[in-house]
Amino acid sequence: MTYAPSDRPRRLRATPAMRRLVAETRLHPAELILPMFVREGATEPVPISSMPGVVQHTTESLKRAVTDAAAAGIGGIMLFGVPEHKDATGSGATDADGILNVATRIAAAEAGDALVVQTDLCLDEFTDHGHCGVLDANGYVDNDATLERYRDMGVAQAEAGSQLLGLSGMMDGQVAAVRDALDDAGFANTPILGYAAKYASAFYGPFREAVQSSLEGDRRTYQQDPANRREGARELDLDLAEGADIVMVKPAMSYLDVLSDAAATSPVPVWAYQVSGEYAMIEAAAANGWIDRRRAIEESVISIRRAGADAVLTYWALELAEWIR
Repeated sequence: MTYAPSDRPRRLRATPAMRRLVAETRLHPAELILPMFVREGATEPVPISSMPGVVQHTTESLKRAVTDAAAAGIGGIMLFGVPEHKDATGSGATDADGILNVATRIAAAEAGDALVVQTDLCLDEFTDHGHCGVLDANGYVDNDATLERYRDMGVAQAEAGSQLLGLSGMMDGQVAAVRDALDDAGFANTPILGYAAKYASAFYGPFREAVQSSLEGDRRTYQQDPANRREGARELDLDLAEGADIVMVKPAMSYLDVLSDAAATSPVPVWAYQVSGEYAMIEAAAANGWIDRRRAIEESVISIRRAGADAVLTYWALELAEWIR
């Protein structure tokens, strides 16, 4: 006698239409945010070799890229500046004519109300030592001196038209410091995205080419240890207490447990950043014919949403939006 199981979950997997109907997690273009790099002095877009399909934009090509992003219906863009000159304190980050602030004004003018123009608030792109803050005499990142730079940087970005400040430096107290500076400068309505749980990850490698990082050493004294899960929850609680309007987990795929924890407890939106190394691995494997590129991209992003991310920063945002449409 053949055994007949009483539970048959396969009934709901039988056809594409049925699978679509009962899907628990869906993607929408508005949940996608495209990171973009803008290079000072560039006369044409510069391809990033470790991130096929991604470029450092010129201020002119940025205009078309923002228009394309708006037309795709994605939720926003996150801008990173690539300056020609760097110094110990990252002075270009607070210069009104610095590349990131110039790019922000351009992007805000092009985007209008079609999407949210966001800016990376961190010094690493602007410092000659490549760290996310100011160094003391011993070469250690001085937390509180760095907060003063972040305060000025936050006001400069808000003045340039940034609609959401992405605090990615992982300094203690950074959300409270920038919130205070924004409020004092008349930008009480400018929201803050706190990179609450940002880990010292090996998956940032290609990003360092993208921003032409001059990093000496590593960032393990301020970014989190990949071994620690509860610490991610602690950082989340601190950012919420300091007034973060949105919180971030970064990277995404290697930290889905931390992301799930955050999503289960956070009263504000929780986002995740699918970082450069995640992008590069899938592109490289697909280029070698080892995986199905489209399926891998879609699966990777849906897994981040399934774990609890309300929105995802991904370099595939435009391509995904087209597929969704």
